[in-house]
Amino acid sequence: MKTAQSIRLDDYYIIFDESLTYLSAFLKEKKYSQILILADSHTAKLCYPKLLELLPELKSAILIETPDGESNKNLDACQEIWAKMLKAHADRKAVLINLGGGVIGDMGGFSAACYKRGIDFIQVPTTVLSQVDSSIGGKLGVDFKYGKNLIGVFKNPVLVLMSTVWLETLDKRQIVNGFAEIFKHALIQSPIQWKILSEATELPPTDFEQVLYDSLLVKKQVVETDPYEKGWRKILNFGHTIGHAIEANSLQKDENPLFHGEAIAVGMIMEAYIGTLTSGFPQKDLEEIVKVLTLHYGHYNIPEGSESTIWEAMLLDKKNQNRQILAVVLKAIGQPDIDVEITKELFQKAFNYYRSLA
Repeated sequence: MKTAQSIRLDDYYIIFDESLTYLSAFLKEKKYSQILILADSHTAKLCYPKLLELLPELKSAILIETPDGESNKNLDACQEIWAKMLKAHADRKAVLINLGGGVIGDMGGFSAACYKRGIDFIQVPTTVLSQVDSSIGGKLGVDFKYGKNLIGVFKNPVLVLMSTVWLETLDKRQIVNGFAEIFKHALIQSPIQWKILSEATELPPTDFEQVLYDSLLVKKQVVETDPYEKGWRKILNFGHTIGHAIEANSLQKDENPLFHGEAIAVGMIMEAYIGTLTSGFPQKDLEEIVKVLTLHYGHYNIPEGSESTIWEAMLLDKKNQNRQILAVVLKAIGQPDIDVEITKELFQKAFNYYRSLA
């Protein structure tokens, strides 16, 4: 890897390479009263033993296990986490290590930020998706019955640790799933990276660490410019206004629901199409996006008659203002257009366009 071993973002570091060794030194320096580790049923089995193997001193830490999956990212699960923290007599000088993917990072960070008005937390993202996106930037939260991430806060971790050791625990689908956010970062800010990624026939590419680092630099620049999503940070939502609604619909109706990145890939195609109607996005670039994303994600057969359910979910998107659905589209590769209103007519056209690709 031809880069530095860390990225500083606001008041914390994102550590690469020997990140777990750094964690050991960090914990000794901070002298926390207690160390708690949050893992889901998947990472407790596959990642927690590896963590203890690499850092035997964490054997004295308290493991809190929670069910895995987006369907368990809710306030009920948080209540169970808080109850276990209280049972362990965790005080305000304790630290919570979130060992897992985006659900654990979001929910664990939220739980830590609320517990006794806030304790430190460390993100140890174990999926590509969480490494490149959800573990950094300080956006935390849980799903509510009406939609994704509707209850949450902004709070930074004290440390984020990146390690390729966790990729050994992932199957191919999980790895490809995470690359949706890497594609997104390239499309909104880096034409050069998009060109490199668009030529990759297999994921992950051989230079994955460099791709990850470059992608994180995009998010770092955006987050530092607008930490509380008042304006420019909205560009990180490209593909998410429709994609989140597609994901929610799939969770409710599909026997094998879409992963987050798979739904965002659908959302990016539909929102890129809307850009051709609203913002002058070139048709040839839309066709390239379709070609690249369908190569890696295939074509999702949206259940017939889902338009109204997906539209209703979009109406509850937290980025909406004055009852308008506001989204991010593209003017060109690397040039996003924020706060573009998606009317029901535009959504229907995008929906029909995506279905026509089958």
